[in-house]
Amino acid sequence: MNEIFHEELPEGSLIIYIYDIAVCSKTWEEHIYRLARVLNKIQSVNMKISFNKCHFGFKELKALGHVVSGLSLGINKKKASAVLLNPIPWNKKDLQSFFRLLGYDRQNIKYFESIARPLYQLCDKDKVFEMTDDRFKAFESLRQALTTSPPLLMPDFKLPFKLYIYASGNGLGAALHQVHILNDKPVEGPICLISRKIKPTEARYVASQMECLCLVWALEKLNYFLEGCVFEVITDFTAVKSLLNMKTPNRHMLRWQISIQEDRGNMNIVHKDGNIHQNADGLSRFSLPNNIDNPAYVPEEASSQIPIEGISVTYMNTSFFEEVRNSCTQDRNCSILCQLLTKDSKDNSLIHALDEI
Repeated sequence: MNEIFHEELPEGSLIIYIYDIAVCSKTWEEHIYRLARVLNKIQSVNMKISFNKCHFGFKELKALGHVVSGLSLGINKKKASAVLLNPIPWNKKDLQSFFRLLGYDRQNIKYFESIARPLYQLCDKDKVFEMTDDRFKAFESLRQALTTSPPLLMPDFKLPFKLYIYASGNGLGAALHQVHILNDKPVEGPICLISRKIKPTEARYVASQMECLCLVWALEKLNYFLEGCVFEVITDFTAVKSLLNMKTPNRHMLRWQISIQEDRGNMNIVHKDGNIHQNADGLSRFSLPNNIDNPAYVPEEASSQIPIEGISVTYMNTSFFEEVRNSCTQDRNCSILCQLLTKDSKDNSLIHALDEI
């Protein structure tokens, strides 16, 4: 399929998944033109399509288990109905199948990891499978949450983003939001929600280091949204604001400073009180396990070893240093310090003047 439509794919208006084709356009005239190109190409290679499975001119379509439109990404209600009919799991295999059924849509479920936490405990290798009352409640809550979860907004790269971050003893959480105009009213909604548990090595970090780690991790995982875009980082910890300006950072801070250099020009860090910082807070306190099913997965061996691929170095010419020397001689305080450092014997008058500085 990719070979057949190799001319249309780079334009970004044609999406192919195995034998499913989706054509998207901004205007109706543009849509008619692109549909004609696709249908002519199908006819030229003698390919057949099922008319009963085709949908033309819709603003919203069901594709790959989601309800996709130009504004949002929602959950297919038919799939949600199938989850509601899913029987209660009575062994680990059934529970894992249930999680796989939810896994594709858990990005839409608010506090998914918080609700699923009692059930995740049953997936441990040496854990005896026992469905207690709180696990029954968690199972029912997940089934109901799938039918009421809000859709994720489609990102508009012409508008600024808001990145909410929060770190706790349980994990890291980040929520990427954007303000869209819907029905002539500004509405802020989620674009992407991610979370993960902290590693054993990260558990030793102090609160300031943990919050800075959360920022670095979120920028890395959401780079495909934020690269080249203006965005705000909202945090309830002031240490993140001082990260960019720290004069004597430790080895962790230095590595993190270097890793976020390319985002400094587009990023504005804003402090927000923890009582109203609930979206990312909940993601961190009840974070997803760090496994390959987690979209924010980080391999254990790479958790504490972030390679430094390059360092920006600025060279000063001799005229700059000459200007600094001349300025020191004209400043009274600098002049006293220079004399004290160059004299072999102590001058009491200079020491007295130094005490007055």
